[in-house]
Amino acid sequence: MPTSRVRRLAATALCAGTLALTGCAVLGPADSGGTGTGGEVALNESIPLLNPGQLTVCSDIPYPPFEFQQDGKTVGYDIDIVQRIADDLGAELSIVDSSFEAIQSGASLTGCDVNISSITITDERRQTMAFSIPYLDDDLVLVAPVGSGITDLESAKGKRIGVQQATTGEFFAEENGLDIVQFEDGGMQVEGLRSGSADAVLGNGSVLLYQLKDDPAYEVVETFETGEQLGMGISPDNALLLSFVNQTLLDMEEDGTLNESRVRWFGEEAAQ
Repeated sequence: MPTSRVRRLAATALCAGTLALTGCAVLGPADSGGTGTGGEVALNESIPLLNPGQLTVCSDIPYPPFEFQQDGKTVGYDIDIVQRIADDLGAELSIVDSSFEAIQSGASLTGCDVNISSITITDERRQTMAFSIPYLDDDLVLVAPVGSGITDLESAKGKRIGVQQATTGEFFAEENGLDIVQFEDGGMQVEGLRSGSADAVLGNGSVLLYQLKDDPAYEVVETFETGEQLGMGISPDNALLLSFVNQTLLDMEEDGTLNESRVRWFGEEAAQ
């Protein structure tokens, strides 16, 4: 995509389309008194970035299928998205491996332009960062070994339930009186299930189903339709970047590349 791409920033461009629009930011025309622009502005020339010419992104790696290492490269659903944003900006992409605690709290935004790591949009997190429009819907699942006797939330009580710390899975488990075992990241959470340090795990279906999809020893015993939506976190002070990110997501939905990425990482059932 040409780096001189011009984007229209009227409300109809930012707050319309097939994506759900929670957290949509709207900017008015760049220069109402100018001539010949029609309210358009080449945003990639004016977007403030921490390092000019470089889009710096904080992500908790590994967290497959969103971000992980494959053949020496960082790949995944989240990476497809931020690579497209960087391309549209005409910028180089730099990925910074950060803890999810720093990402979900917004603390990592002191050193990154964008937080992306399967972050569920919540009112609490909106207190510290602005969110893009959602780019994936998700629910929580409870996964246990086949024949474990854990068949639902009630039978999971009194068992050791593995959760990733600072996630909505952990909050949900605590709210429902489960005995939790904290893990620093999603990979360690699944390894805890396999090693027996957790009797079952609870977390986002998009992550747990991907990591356990080829293992017949485990099953989803209950799905919780929490209606979660994932978004990117951006500094509340950088409205231009937020609007640019939102427009790229709308473009990806319109041209089909976002759907292609969903299918690549989550399977045909994720097609929309």
